[in-house]
Amino acid sequence: MALALLVLSAGVGAQGRGAQAPPATPRAAAPVDMTGYWVAIISEDWRWRMVTPSRGDYASIPMNLAAQKLADAWDPARDEAAGEQCRAYGAPGLMRGPTRLHITWLDDTTLKVESDYGMQTRLFHFRTPAPTQGAKTWQGVSTAQWVMAGGGRGRGAARFGSMKSVTTQLRPGYLRKNGVPYSAETVFTEYWDVHTEANGDRYLVDTNVVTDPVYLQLPFMTAIHFKKEPDGSKWDPTPCDARF
Repeated sequence: MALALLVLSAGVGAQGRGAQAPPATPRAAAPVDMTGYWVAIISEDWRWRMVTPSRGDYASIPMNLAAQKLADAWDPARDEAAGEQCRAYGAPGLMRGPTRLHITWLDDTTLKVESDYGMQTRLFHFRTPAPTQGAKTWQGVSTAQWVMAGGGRGRGAARFGSMKSVTTQLRPGYLRKNGVPYSAETVFTEYWDVHTEANGDRYLVDTNVVTDPVYLQLPFMTAIHFKKEPDGSKWDPTPCDARF
């Protein structure tokens, strides 16, 4: 009798353990909602972000002599002739452009970020390892993870946090539209935060760091702000342009 009860108890325990809910997907576990349409707020560095600066206007970028030599030889006509008019629209340069973003979930483990400026698409992969690709591309390969900031423990608990992403496998491009280069060795790290004001306005802040051992003396860090829009009525896809 005792043996039978022991076996029955073990079986029930095993069933209980087997009935545990699977871990939440990255989409379900998101501490912030980044989806929707967002427009860049160009409230600083206007002359570098809204228009194409003149050759030699490299202020604030910790570029080395090799980078300066390349930038001094910048020729948009040559880029156009080579079919490289998107050199300023790779991930590190694109995020500082006058763009709108459309953020959606491609699936439960992949966040998709589209830009109307240059008509680019970047995928953020929460699964590890991220899918491999052949040739390097303007948007590279981005891995992502949620960074929790307190709370979030226990059923029903409030969740707070942000998204960290790391982008590699980038095709060489421009940090600034006037030819300031970044290399294929670049690592682009970003921290994405969402803030809600008292009046309900929502802001997306992308704090990012460009690390390039080839063309930068130091990491290049900036913070870029976007404001949530109610819909996509102002979405305006425009192709890459090497000059404007």
